[in-house]
Amino acid sequence: MDYLGIAIKAAKEAGKILIQKYPLIDYNLKQDNSPVTEADRIAENKIKTIIKKYCPNHGFICEESGNENNNSEYKWIIDPLDGTKNYLRKIPFFSTLIALSKNDEIILGVSYAPLLKELIYAEKGKGAYLNGKKINVSKIDLLEKSYLSFGGINLFEKKGNLKQLLSLAGKTMGRRGFGDAYSYHLLASGKIDIMVEPKTNIWDFAPFCIIIKEAGGKITDIKGKSISLKSDSVISTNGLLQDKVVKEFNN
Repeated sequence: MDYLGIAIKAAKEAGKILIQKYPLIDYNLKQDNSPVTEADRIAENKIKTIIKKYCPNHGFICEESGNENNNSEYKWIIDPLDGTKNYLRKIPFFSTLIALSKNDEIILGVSYAPLLKELIYAEKGKGAYLNGKKINVSKIDLLEKSYLSFGGINLFEKKGNLKQLLSLAGKTMGRRGFGDAYSYHLLASGKIDIMVEPKTNIWDFAPFCIIIKEAGGKITDIKGKSISLKSDSVISTNGLLQDKVVKEFNN
């Protein structure tokens, strides 16, 4: 079964929906006060419909509709619209994220940013690609030459990591909070070197667990532990900087 092909097809179809809904955006707030749009729900349903056509017995971990068929060996992890706040303000840094796990190991991932026209994907053991061209992380090995991106500042403060973030930022050459999936696009393609999120959900970064690895980088939680489907924080780098960045947050 061509699981990667299925994921790419589903991501592109979801992207069409996001663009179709883009001129007329309305939203509600979920229980955690994060926004959700009609586009989120319609796109997620479309993705699931496509996947179920080919993989009727697979499970799902979805941002909007929750979990389904939890006992399945294969589980699809779906965020139909990563970067909803950007989407609401017509900032083009948003993506559809789809990953597939086998026995809780993520084996493929796709991120499609329709307005940026970027399709980034990877499959275990086969490399990482951006619009069909193989990509690799950077070879920067010094913090003072590195570029850093990060998640919401309020989350660093809430998790007690703001001091560490500011310390790390002061040691880097560049620091920009590009936000959400696009930061991982930049990291996997060697344009930045570090991405840190102190509080997140598996569907927000699942594809990048395999994309970053296949591009030659590393990804752990903020404590430096291996990523699992229950992980809720991320430190991801080009690999050469991983230990240094993990140390910054665990002194």
